[in-house]
Amino acid sequence: MKKLLMVAAMAATCAALPAYAATDAECQAMWTKADVDKDGTLSPTESMRYTAAMRVNEKQMAADGKLDQATFLKYCKDDAYSYMTRKTDAGAPLKGANSFTEGQAKDRAVAQGLTNVGVLKKDDDGIWRGPAMHDGKSVQVAIDFKGNVVPQPAP
Repeated sequence: MKKLLMVAAMAATCAALPAYAATDAECQAMWTKADVDKDGTLSPTESMRYTAAMRVNEKQMAADGKLDQATFLKYCKDDAYSYMTRKTDAGAPLKGANSFTEGQAKDRAVAQGLTNVGVLKKDDDGIWRGPAMHDGKSVQVAIDFKGNVVPQPAP
């Protein structure tokens, strides 16, 4: 019985920890890459992907909408940008009841690196679909109920 309780306690502890906590060096490297103009604050264009990831992880932006280095690094250490490197589930996009709003689906696509995400429509399988850009190419993106973002070649 003691062993069962210890195993359950360990499992609960592991489940409560973030899946991946970025190191100081990783956060600093991410900041250096994000602050393209090296002015110490991310412009709306520079911060688009990061602010989308923050919304996905329910982190609040400053009232002035700016993302400075200290705030960026704090959120990085709080794991706010983990969605940006999320692995896609096998077989995605997956059918299922999707409770995301169009805005929430777009945030997931932007956090995964897509740009110019257009109007998304939810299909009969519960998958949000629409146009976007990925690495400079037009794609059709699909976002399923689990948050998997799947860019597919545009027809």
